[in-house]
Amino acid sequence: MSTLGEAGAALLGGTLAAEAALGGGSLSEIVRIRLGDGREAVVKGGGLPEIEARMLRAMAAAGAPAPAVLAVGDGVLVIEALDAGGSMSRAWPQIGVALATLHAAKGKCCGWDDDYAFARVAIENRWMQNWPAFWAERRLLVNVPHVGADLAHRLQALAQSLPNRLPELAAPSLLHGDLWGGNLLVSRGGAVSFIDPACYYGHGEVDIAMLNMFDTPPRAFYDAYGPLEPGFDERQPIYRLWPALVHLRLFGSGYRGMVERLLAAAGV
Repeated sequence: MSTLGEAGAALLGGTLAAEAALGGGSLSEIVRIRLGDGREAVVKGGGLPEIEARMLRAMAAAGAPAPAVLAVGDGVLVIEALDAGGSMSRAWPQIGVALATLHAAKGKCCGWDDDYAFARVAIENRWMQNWPAFWAERRLLVNVPHVGADLAHRLQALAQSLPNRLPELAAPSLLHGDLWGGNLLVSRGGAVSFIDPACYYGHGEVDIAMLNMFDTPPRAFYDAYGPLEPGFDERQPIYRLWPALVHLRLFGSGYRGMVERLLAAAGV
């Protein structure tokens, strides 16, 4: 049975000279390879590689930094190997500019051509015109069967209130969809790149909410990103609920407190 690195090398039409596991892949296997002719690449196994490849290409087409897709095979994605030796703490202005560039790419509806998944948690992306309804149905209510009666009732109450709390989007933005520090690469020269996307079109504040889950972007990030819309702070706990619910379903009850605190912050 060939290794993931050998599968990636074969897709590139070369022979494997070296293979090293990369950290950060909690939901998939990731290795960096070097071929006999000196080429290097990153190979990712599992997931939905053809859909992820389309997402990476969409981000690049929007002018946002993303690794080039080199090959796609059966359960295997091969992408450009980028330098990741820089410090995220020094790159917040570049991250702000990159995210603003991504969000400047607009769609006509909310959603994506394909459904996606984080391991066993489905991500429903079927197109909808109405953003509050999309967030209610595709991001909150889909969790009701999986979280117990108390949280389910609170999610249902929040979902009912969203038409008065979330904006209509005439032109939804292209979102990364899973934006946290582990999905940002920073080179030694300070260049940034988005990796491991879960793209769809929606409200740009969703990416900022996710970025604030485990990191604290400084003022330099917001200055580079640009002005925020009125009501930004009130919407942030609503948007953070989606990744918190995903973590609860994937990793267990240790994340229940986070979900409960976000529901309370959202007023339910």
